[in-house]
Amino acid sequence: MHLSRRTLGKLSLATALPLGLAACAGQSNLDTGSGDGESKPIITTYNGAGAGFTKNFNPHSPTVLSMVQGMIFEPLFYYNPLAAIDVDPVPQLAESFSWNEDGTELTVTTRAGVTWSDGTAFTAKDVAFTFNRIKDTEALNPAGTAPSAEASDDTTVVLTYAIPSFVEGPTALGRTWIIPEHLFTDVEDLSTYTNEEPIGTGPFTLGDFTPESYLLNANGSYWEEGKPAIGGVRVMSLSGNQSATDKWLAGEIDYTSTSMPNLDDHVKSNPDLSYTNSPTSQCALFASSNPDLGSEGPQTDPAVRQALYYGMDREQLSKLAFYDLGTAISPSFGLPERDKDFIDPSIEDAPWNADTAKAQQVLEDAGWEKGSDGVYAKDGERLSMTISCPTGWSDFVTALDTLAEQYKKVGIELVPQQVSVNEWNDSKSTGKFQLVIDSLGQGPAPDPYYLYKTFFATDSTVKVGENGNPYQNSARFSDPDVDAALEVAAGTDDPAVKKEQYAKIQKIIVEAMPYVPVLIGSSLTEYNNSKVTGWPTQDDLYCYPMSWSAPDNAQVLKTVTPA
Repeated sequence: MHLSRRTLGKLSLATALPLGLAACAGQSNLDTGSGDGESKPIITTYNGAGAGFTKNFNPHSPTVLSMVQGMIFEPLFYYNPLAAIDVDPVPQLAESFSWNEDGTELTVTTRAGVTWSDGTAFTAKDVAFTFNRIKDTEALNPAGTAPSAEASDDTTVVLTYAIPSFVEGPTALGRTWIIPEHLFTDVEDLSTYTNEEPIGTGPFTLGDFTPESYLLNANGSYWEEGKPAIGGVRVMSLSGNQSATDKWLAGEIDYTSTSMPNLDDHVKSNPDLSYTNSPTSQCALFASSNPDLGSEGPQTDPAVRQALYYGMDREQLSKLAFYDLGTAISPSFGLPERDKDFIDPSIEDAPWNADTAKAQQVLEDAGWEKGSDGVYAKDGERLSMTISCPTGWSDFVTALDTLAEQYKKVGIELVPQQVSVNEWNDSKSTGKFQLVIDSLGQGPAPDPYYLYKTFFATDSTVKVGENGNPYQNSARFSDPDVDAALEVAAGTDDPAVKKEQYAKIQKIIVEAMPYVPVLIGSSLTEYNNSKVTGWPTQDDLYCYPMSWSAPDNAQVLKTVTPA
């Protein structure tokens, strides 16, 4: 998928790349960022920034810069979203945790001997301060469900929830960035503070900064012995994917997650280059599907969404739009491999090739009749729908053009539109669209609960016309039985109970299909092995390797070692 899809709207970026960037980015290939006098390589990375950087090193800000979360400010544990659901998280600032029986108290034992990069001791009081400040900041706790926290001593903190909250554990433990109490006490609004001189516990500290690039130096006093083994990381802004591809091929970028064609050919011709594909984003046609919440158009008919499902040739889409790297998707939206034990066995993967006859039969059974122009109609309404994607997102643009041709054979008119990213997100936010193409992403831990809660829960959406979260339930789907199953799943730590509830959810959403599954797209990450070794490989995905994904990128960059 397109490189910056997850980060768009979250990074503070505004202008085109100055011509002098290449010199700036290349000026520091070796550095003594470790503080031990030994020259160690500086890794250069590109994470989708297409314009000038603005200083913001507050890990709790919605416009925080890339490679702050996890790299400078750490969580308590690391959850690998590619791992099985029963794999334990990796200890970071904490060593262990336990829930009380009803899931309302989470007791965490923090790591002793850690210091902030200014030399101040890190304690459990910093953890308690972080959670309480989040709880008291309305912009960071809009639903009022964040836990309160109390440190009973320097290495013990208890998080207290109002209701059973087992599923909140991965967010609290793996996606909450701990900040120093001694430097944030006087910060009035944690959501807007830019924290231009960051002090963290992480493996890297801030070095130089310009609007075109910034350097993170290795933290010489980092708690994990021998890490990081590199001197630092330089983060670049570029004009787009083609520029990133050119610089990777030229050896000027070491680590990036960019949509690139012909990767196998590039790797074969240059032994320094390698890549991984770790697909987790599930591409789908999002339908504004709920007339009760104000959705309008043919796509509000479940039969139309089913016809879109059966009339799609996914094999052709993979070849033409996704570099032939697309893989099978389940209409349950559980990942077929990772979540196989949690997918109802009666639910098959989406058909890889179109079944035009079945798509037409579904429509005709629902009262649609083919007109003289070859397009179905019902009650005077032609089966014609607009579908949008952001301008220049080549994979999605090609996919929509391909789908439009495929659906002509069914009798469905699809009208692709390219719009700005802001327009695309605004339409998802307000529900004022018929169809958009996008991806359903995973949550903080390898558990289908988080995707179901984000994209299918009633409390994750709003009426059409109101501003919702464009990264949540933009389909406006709502079903009380799904909400009830999510509530039960949230209140248990028993996999068997979760599986039972997920089966209920899956049967409902497969029939309703507010998100029409396309395929699981490629998630490509490219590496240069000339400076360092130890990058993730297809045989050893020790973390989710995407260069823009936090805190996963910190796991990568404190694992690699000089070549």
